[in-house]
Amino acid sequence: MTTKHNILLVDDDPGTIKLIGCALAEVGDVRIATSGKDGLRLMRELVPDLVLLDAEMPGMSGFEVLEEMKEDPILTAVPVIFVTSHSETAFEVAGLEMGAADFIAKPINTPLVAARARTQLRMKGLNDDLRRLSSIDALTGVANRRWFEESLEREWLRARRSGEPLSLLLVDIDHFKLFNDCYGKPAGDACLRSVAQALVVACLRPADSVARYDGKEFALLLPQTARAGAEHIARRILDAAEVLDIRHESSPTSSRVTVSIGVAYYDTAGVCWLPTSADVRNANTARARDFARALVKAAEAALSAAKDAGRARARSLDIVDVDTPGMTRDIAVADRGQRTSGPTEFVAAAD
Repeated sequence: MTTKHNILLVDDDPGTIKLIGCALAEVGDVRIATSGKDGLRLMRELVPDLVLLDAEMPGMSGFEVLEEMKEDPILTAVPVIFVTSHSETAFEVAGLEMGAADFIAKPINTPLVAARARTQLRMKGLNDDLRRLSSIDALTGVANRRWFEESLEREWLRARRSGEPLSLLLVDIDHFKLFNDCYGKPAGDACLRSVAQALVVACLRPADSVARYDGKEFALLLPQTARAGAEHIARRILDAAEVLDIRHESSPTSSRVTVSIGVAYYDTAGVCWLPTSADVRNANTARARDFARALVKAAEAALSAAKDAGRARARSLDIVDVDTPGMTRDIAVADRGQRTSGPTEFVAAAD
């Protein structure tokens, strides 16, 4: 079975809506917006596979909608077909230079609309496959660092607009160089793969993701997860390292492979939390990058503190304390907290 495509039609003309809606009924599930502002709202609620956009609408033109889409990491890759009564070459060139995928001229030819929509959806599918392949770490099979950095920006914007928390874990394999020196690179590669797959098991939610961050470090990005939930995952990962039971006789910490974990979070309990009603339109790409750097810096500081405290443990740091690493606190393994607003069952994963 193939999943039906999610198509958004943004147009203020009832006649055009009816014609295009009928033309695309067999192509995918069509949602309707009658203004540019409403169209952007629907896109951010559920990112479409394709947008058909009226170039000329009152209030916010199609060109303005496209411009905002291209500035949004969540929407920038969505193909847009302009629907317009203009036939001037300069008009089409302007749209294509902004990033439009195609133009459909009025009056509407329904078979042509369906054919062009299918073409753009096929091309998007191929591009998505290429992006997935280019985002995978070849050794471990999880996402690579570039994908992680792009995802962190997207998830920050999504968190700001939806008013939901976001957490990040950095997981480091303790004394991995000593492991490689003792057992050899093939054994080291096998250890990395085991850790990676264990972390994938740790991510029960579809939105959770694991990436190889830097050599022997991995990043877990946890949308819709506040500090209690993130710390719960950290405890389970520490337990999972014991379950994995990989011998590491050269480690000064333990005779088995252990991990250290740094946890950072942005949630309602933090001083820097902003309600969704506060300046959401300014949650743009530049601010997303600033936030990404701050969240990673906080997780790195917490990870460093965990190593300094003896390794094989987890420490956490609120993003508001990113410039005060001394504010990190230990995550007690004995305390079995529950993950907030999500699954409470957790399969112990090897780390």
